[in-house]
Amino acid sequence: MVKAGILWLHKWLAIVSGVVVFILGLTGCIYTFHDDLKQICYPEKYFISSTGSNKTLPLSKLTEVATRALTDGEKITRVDLYPAQDRSWIFRAQSVNEEAFGHWNYFNYYKRVFINPYTGEVVAIENSKTEFFQVMLQLHMNLLLGKKYGHPVVAYSTLIFILVMISGLVLWWPKKWKGKRQRRSFWPKWSVKWKRLNYDLHNIIGFYSFLLGIAIGLTGLFFSFPNWKSAVAKGLNQLNAKAQPSSEIAQPHISRQSVNPLDDALHYLLEENRGAGMMSIRLRNEDDRGFDVQVRLEEQRTGKFNWYYFEKSSLRIDKIDSHRNQAAGDRLASLNYDIHTGNIGGWPTKILAFIISLFCASLPITGYIIWINKGTKR
Repeated sequence: MVKAGILWLHKWLAIVSGVVVFILGLTGCIYTFHDDLKQICYPEKYFISSTGSNKTLPLSKLTEVATRALTDGEKITRVDLYPAQDRSWIFRAQSVNEEAFGHWNYFNYYKRVFINPYTGEVVAIENSKTEFFQVMLQLHMNLLLGKKYGHPVVAYSTLIFILVMISGLVLWWPKKWKGKRQRRSFWPKWSVKWKRLNYDLHNIIGFYSFLLGIAIGLTGLFFSFPNWKSAVAKGLNQLNAKAQPSSEIAQPHISRQSVNPLDDALHYLLEENRGAGMMSIRLRNEDDRGFDVQVRLEEQRTGKFNWYYFEKSSLRIDKIDSHRNQAAGDRLASLNYDIHTGNIGGWPTKILAFIISLFCASLPITGYIIWINKGTKR
């Protein structure tokens, strides 16, 4: 009786969320390798020829060059820069309408300007609003419906997916741990009829996807419900409050050498972090008292970082956050993106995340086939 109720719940929750889960799984497969694929597909944007100089132009000057390359009214909001001498710097200009319906209305504009930081040459201007991998990301995050409408659909479908996975494990659990049924629970018999094979594949793929599928689902929920993420992080922080290590990073004063404090700060950070993967700067209002720069120690790992907070007028470093001195909850929160995308362990975990995403995308298909087959029997 209990199992029949679980089966009913499993079936209807899966029917309701299946299409969204399929889209999330498929776009997740593509986005797992988006950083690598972008560099393969657009090498002329991301890579530059050596100029023989290792001194970049001031950030303020490069920002002016990027701004001139945009349409009037478009404003640079973020800069992604790379210490490697063969890489262009990326200047992002983005404006969104949070209330709009649909992808094309959500972005007022979204452009990336790729600049050679040593010569100031504009390498490329990308309309990111229509760029393939950005469209895949928006499809993954909000089904191209805009944040207000698509984000909740994705969030609650992900929550339902986790419940479906848990109920599926209960239904999969063998009554007897021996004989043919046990073997069929872990490996399909390929010689059976296609309907039976589809049923077995649904159960087996669901079992092998369970743990990592739940992990991907939970990290996705933390993106959808940031308050949950904050609550979990705060709770874990309190558990090991006495064990938090202190920061060992020095916080020097930086001398002013130019009119723009960002230029001096960036010069200092490039010298201090020559081996870093990338740095990100969000350009704030000019009347803000401070600014911050995120230094990723590895380009594709958001969870390995030093984050510098500057006081603008004196160019004093007020604080340096680092993954090395985070409490357990904050550390888990900072690893959320790396776990969700598979970046946490490099290529092996990215390949694993790709496979699990593909498995999760297949579950609604095999599940719908089971449902249709049972319906035709009646």
